[in-house]
Order: sequence, then structure tokens, then C-alpha cells
Amino acid sequence: MEQTKAKVIIITGASSGIVEATAKLLAKKGAKIVLAARRENRLQKVCNEIEKEGGDSIFLKVDVTSTQDMQELIKFSLEHYGRIDVLINNAGVMPLSQLQELKVDEWDRMIDINIKGVLYGIAAVLPTMRNQKGGHIINISSVAGYQTSPTSAVYSGTKYAVRAITEGLRQEESPESNIRTTIVSPGIVKTELTNSISSREVKEMVSKTEGISISPICIARSIAFAIDEPEDTSINEIIIRPTAQLS
Repeated sequence: MEQTKAKVIIITGASSGIVEATAKLLAKKGAKIVLAARRENRLQKVCNEIEKEGGDSIFLKVDVTSTQDMQELIKFSLEHYGRIDVLINNAGVMPLSQLQELKVDEWDRMIDINIKGVLYGIAAVLPTMRNQKGGHIINISSVAGYQTSPTSAVYSGTKYAVRAITEGLRQEESPESNIRTTIVSPGIVKTELTNSISSREVKEMVSKTEGISISPICIARSIAFAIDEPEDTSINEIIIRPTAQLS
């Protein structure tokens, strides 16, 4: 029997890409989906598509860099569904650049969304999951969270941080509160993530790798696999990249 059926799953950054695919897949498996992102029109579109397929979903416009917004998201979810089984912290940006370009505003944005957004999600949902004595927090990292390359110094730093935070959370909460954690680290995927790159040279370089990129559904299936394991089993880390990707 699938463990996903009837679970309440919150997904941030759910208006496109990996998590749009994940939301639709999990809804087909019988989960109740709470979509959260900044683009309300996209949220409505995904929600409508889920419901047309017979799925159950709701949405809320949320900025993950706001602790208040994240607290409201948890309240909104509990009011509609009564519990929260899974939080998928996916919202992220990737404006790659060389450090010498001094794109400090972009550094700040990555830190705010990629790190603080994950922390604020954890802070918002943890009391509920501890009270339930169970839950599952899935944080989206990257293969860039395992090694750094030119132009990825700050982005890699944020994704290393996501891995460290998730592992710390596992050690603190799994034995005591039965809260499972999973780090999902994708390689090159067909998403809008590269749209945030403002450096023309870097964008041209990244575009050369698009030919080997894999579909977001490949990552969605991995997330679904982790959720669908029984409660006594925790899939802690998944790295998934195109077969042709070397690093």
C-alpha cells in the first residue's frame, strides 16, 4: 500500500519546474497538496490542473523569506486539512557569477531564499510535526552542494548549507520525534532556474549544458519514492543527475 495516499504535503516554490511536476505526481498518488509560491497566477494554474485530474489541492501566495508568511502557510494548511505530513522546501534561485563581478545583491538574495527560506520553513512546521510525533521534511539541495566550480561559489555555499541544516535536523529530531528528513540533490534539470543568471557570459556557458538536461518528472519520482517509504524507513540523501553529466 502506498504511504503517500491521503498525506498532507506542503510544497514551496510550487509554481513551476521540479515541484510543479512533484505536486501533480503526488496528487495522482492521492496526497492532499498545499502549493506555496510568489506567483499566484501560476499557483492557480497548477491547482486547477491538479483538480481537473481529480486531485485535492489548495494554494497560498507566500514569500519564503518572510517568517510571517511561512507561519501563515502552516496555519492555512492546518485550517484546511488538520495536519501536515510533509514539507518540501524547494524555493530557490541560482544567479551564478564570478565573485569578482561583485553581485552582492544576488548573493544576498541566494542566502535569503536558499538558506533562510529553508530555515523559516523548518521553524514554521517543526512545532506541528513534533506535536504529531511524526512528519517528513524534504529539502532540495543540488549537486553544487557537494562540489564547487567557477561561478558557483555562493550558490554552492547555500546548497552546502542546506545539506548541513538537513543533517543536523535529522540527528536532532529523528530519534526523538520520529521526523524523517531527506536531501534531494538534482543535477542539470530543465527548469527556469537559469533565468535568474544576469551574467551574459555565465548564461552562455550554462546554456551549453542544456542538451543533457533531464525532465523535472525524474526528480519528482525520486521525491515520491522517499515519501512513499514506510514510517520506520528514512531515505536521507538522493543525488540524481543526467547520465551524461560528469560532475
